Amino acid sequence: MLITASSKEEAEAIAGHVVETRLAACVNIIPAVQSVFFWEGKLCRESEILLLVKTKKNLFAALCEAVQKKHSYKVPEIIALPIVEGSASYLQWIDENTQ
Repeated sequence: MLITASSKEEAEAIAGHVVETRLAACVNIIPAVQSVFFWEGKLCRESEILLLVKTKKNLFAALCEAVQKKHSYKVPEIIALPIVEGSASYLQWIDENTQ
């Protein structure tokens, strides 16, 4: 799952919350992502923080709701990507560390 945040503090708060509540097994925080997008009719260029979230498909709705409650954006980026392959031990670890 990919989520962008406006600041390091916001990214850390979201990451801590979703891991503590076991909605995600792990979150990588990747600083200094440059985003270019349209918002309210204007071309925007913003520095953001990218969160790479490891979780399970059945937790997407709950995780999305939790992120939206903590996020400063009106329309936060919350995108799920499938895990096509992974080591059996890592996938088991994700399963054991999420609800």
